[in-house]
Amino acid sequence: MSWWEEVLQNAKSPLAVLGFTGQIVFFLRFLVQWIASERSGRSVIPIAFWYLSLGGSFLLLAYGVLDRDPVIIVGQSIGTFVYLRNLALIRRELREVSAQG
Repeated sequence: MSWWEEVLQNAKSPLAVLGFTGQIVFFLRFLVQWIASERSGRSVIPIAFWYLSLGGSFLLLAYGVLDRDPVIIVGQSIGTFVYLRNLALIRRELREVSAQG
């Protein structure tokens, strides 16, 4: 079996489906950010960007763990922390604004 045939064969596995799903969710964050920026006429990062980042990151982290891929595991672990932190900061800001009335 050639290298390319092996790649195509591996793409059919449930693990690959998980990885592709994570990649799609992760890509959607850029699409959401682009649409939000175009609508506002300036660069913005909507809250949905962070939720899609987190969801895609969790899926890709699961893929990396199941595939035993240290590069994916480390990269997505760091990213997950960043996304969680940004969501926490947003939540805190929303609470402060809500408290001010």
